[in-house]
Amino acid sequence: MGLSWQQGPLSAGAIGHFLTPEPLPRRLLFAERLRRRMRVQYAGTWIADSENVLVLHEPGRYPVAHFPREDVDPQVLVASDKVTHHKDLGDTTWYAVRAGDRTTERAAWEYTALPGHAAELRGHIAFAWRAMDAFYEEDERILGHAADAYHRIDIRSTSRALEVRLGDTVIARSGHPVVLYESGFAPRWYVPRADIDETRLRAVEGQTFCPYKGLCDYYDIGDARRAAWSYRDAYDEVGRIGGMVSFEPDQVEIRLDGKRLEPEPGQMVVAHGVDRDLAADEADEADEADEAGSR
Repeated sequence: MGLSWQQGPLSAGAIGHFLTPEPLPRRLLFAERLRRRMRVQYAGTWIADSENVLVLHEPGRYPVAHFPREDVDPQVLVASDKVTHHKDLGDTTWYAVRAGDRTTERAAWEYTALPGHAAELRGHIAFAWRAMDAFYEEDERILGHAADAYHRIDIRSTSRALEVRLGDTVIARSGHPVVLYESGFAPRWYVPRADIDETRLRAVEGQTFCPYKGLCDYYDIGDARRAAWSYRDAYDEVGRIGGMVSFEPDQVEIRLDGKRLEPEPGQMVVAHGVDRDLAADEADEADEADEAGSR
């Protein structure tokens, strides 16, 4: 997803590689100005408002917005004695956020011992996503995480023949699916409901959220858990897949023009809920898992 998440070029699971004579460092961080007005709401008030937000892309993490301190209400940050250490960016000082009669501990952070090559982040404050009421770009709320400018979705119509089976049972057969290409992921094939035996789909509890497509519903098929999904109210930008259904090739048999689709790099998705807490140290466990997996 974009630069640093899932199979993006700066992630640990990148499916491509940089064509350089020498190997790059295992971890590459990338920061740039957002070039959009971004605001943060907490306890019903605006506590940050900036046109100079820096977005930090870090391997294994969603993009994180960092606000210049001068664009943050100085009354809302309450110093704490909590200091952690970031493996690339040094000491991390944590703050509670307070407005009115509401206080949230460890809701904001600042890198206070930055190395010289990361000096542009000096004096910037980041806010834990779920600790805030909402983040906005101009007057539109942004859900999930800060938008990744390098994330792209393209949807194409096709006349290729697609068939979905579970054992000997045909679940779907279509001559006009659509294919969704999304940064860092393998193609996803979506089937019109008219081409699906919907009696085979059993809706399950629990939704996930994509900041680029919307809320996602899931279905079991026989004993195959969460083998299909649908964005019933897909965002306008991807409205062509709204209500259509896609299927997991590791759960059911999917054939495209007679050739079976197999899971491939970029196919598996790390799903998350409607929103998620973006604490500064949340990547540590993922990094440790990556290191353990490489041994």
